[in-house]
Amino acid sequence: MLMNSLAFLDKIIFVVYFLIVASYGYWIYRRKKKLVTDTHDFFLAEGSLTWWAIGASLIASNISAEQFIGMSGEGFFVGVAVAAYEWIAAIALIIIAVWFIPIYLKNKIYTMPQFLTVRYNESVSLIMAIFWLFLYIFVNFTSILYLGAVAINGLLGGGYLHEVMILLMLMALLITLGGMKVIGYTDVIQVAVLIIGGFATVYMALVIVDERINHVVDGSAIAGFKTLIGQAPEHFHMILPKPASTPTVINTPENLNVQKYVVLPGIAMYFAGQWIVNLNYWGCNQYITQRALGAQLETARKGILFAGFMKLFMPVIVMLPGIAAFVLYKNGQLPGFGGGKDGAYSAILAFLPSGLKGLAIAALTAAIVASLAGKANSISTIFTLDIYKKYLNKNADEKKMVWTGRMTVVVAMIIAIIFTWKDLLGIGAEGGFTFIQKYTGFISPGVFAMFILGFFWKRTTGAAALVGLILGFALAIFFNNYAVNIFGKETWLYTAYEYQKIGKLGVETVVEIPFLINMGWSFFFTVLAMVGISLAGPKVNPKAFEIDASMFKVSKSTLILIVVTLVLLSALYVKFW
Repeated sequence: MLMNSLAFLDKIIFVVYFLIVASYGYWIYRRKKKLVTDTHDFFLAEGSLTWWAIGASLIASNISAEQFIGMSGEGFFVGVAVAAYEWIAAIALIIIAVWFIPIYLKNKIYTMPQFLTVRYNESVSLIMAIFWLFLYIFVNFTSILYLGAVAINGLLGGGYLHEVMILLMLMALLITLGGMKVIGYTDVIQVAVLIIGGFATVYMALVIVDERINHVVDGSAIAGFKTLIGQAPEHFHMILPKPASTPTVINTPENLNVQKYVVLPGIAMYFAGQWIVNLNYWGCNQYITQRALGAQLETARKGILFAGFMKLFMPVIVMLPGIAAFVLYKNGQLPGFGGGKDGAYSAILAFLPSGLKGLAIAALTAAIVASLAGKANSISTIFTLDIYKKYLNKNADEKKMVWTGRMTVVVAMIIAIIFTWKDLLGIGAEGGFTFIQKYTGFISPGVFAMFILGFFWKRTTGAAALVGLILGFALAIFFNNYAVNIFGKETWLYTAYEYQKIGKLGVETVVEIPFLINMGWSFFFTVLAMVGISLAGPKVNPKAFEIDASMFKVSKSTLILIVVTLVLLSALYVKFW
């Protein structure tokens, strides 16, 4: 059920949102214009972001179409188990705030390739910079743009996909060209809009479920939530049961259970890729860490922990609408909806009344634009500081570097539009959330192995890091594409699952190892190889970081925030285990 047009009130609300963000961004830009040619100011907003701005910016940049559309789609398909990506992230952010950030700030690290240069060597840094640019442009940037454009186009009744793509990019471009200060402070507005609009959407979705399923006039959100649990109890378990690894027939419950387990492999994922995904994303990712790298340690820590606290509530916004869509669809209350999981969030938005619909679309747009702007700034930062300045124009002055950064943003956006124009990468067929997690997982094991050993083991060498980078990538591809053909479906390392799905050529049989398991083993063998190579080197690498216990001490207020977050997280897992 997709609306054919927006009501006048919806349009007014959306335009007001756009004007507020654009005006505030321009005000910040004008206020800081005297610093606009300074690279640290443009790329890092050095020293100017408060803890609450850092935390809000982290959430605004993280919560995007990947979550609103992709995670809502997984909520429709799997249920609450997909919340693991958000809730484990809260623990990951605690680890990063306490142990990672002090090392970055003490060593004046501004980019991730710079970290690799300081800790290892230029070769590792250059290879990784190129890897990151490809990943950000061809996986993250394109998927955010595609999923967001598809969702908003659906709400407009269809036929505006390309116009929406261009509009989203133009909005992101306006914010990005002002630098990280403008991104950071406009993100405060963006995150406020997406949280208010997101919770309003969830509330109305639950009311609609109560009204449509229980046939009442004035629905209750609480009654709607109870209806979800009663109608779809299998959607409210964090740990999925392991299915039989036998062939299944398409559209049967057994077949669907196998597909769900491949995406979220039960308790096994907590011993494998789930930690690698989160610690690598939040702690070794230019796109994310950039928000905190220009701040003082206490400010950075509080900002990161504030983001971790907010992560506990994000599944409510991005997952529950998907489960609501599943229950409505199951009861025949979503006419015109084909059952494709990435359309679940749009299907729910179509039910919203005038005004609230405009707010919900503004929230979705805020999430998309904030992520696009943040990703564009990271692409610009890595290319300008770690490739252009080092290898293409070593004598470039501050003004030239900022100009290069802005041109890099424009080029990256053009490339993204070209690849999403007709979905050349197959994002729609894969499923947005799975697409991002799966292909990011190709480089995550090697990258995280390099960082974690580089942080805390002084013996790790540059040669080991180079091998780890290449080996981690190769192992991820091997486990994903070749391991089953060589070793079979059942080994002591893994179990491959067979299921059927609709592909481009009709019904296809797929034999697949869960990608989070692949990621775990890729990381394990990469670390073994790096340790073995490093043991052949000096006992202490001259480029190792100096670490002392005082770096990791936290204030009482910081400790209280950590404890509150952990207690709430424990309660959630006890409830939905």
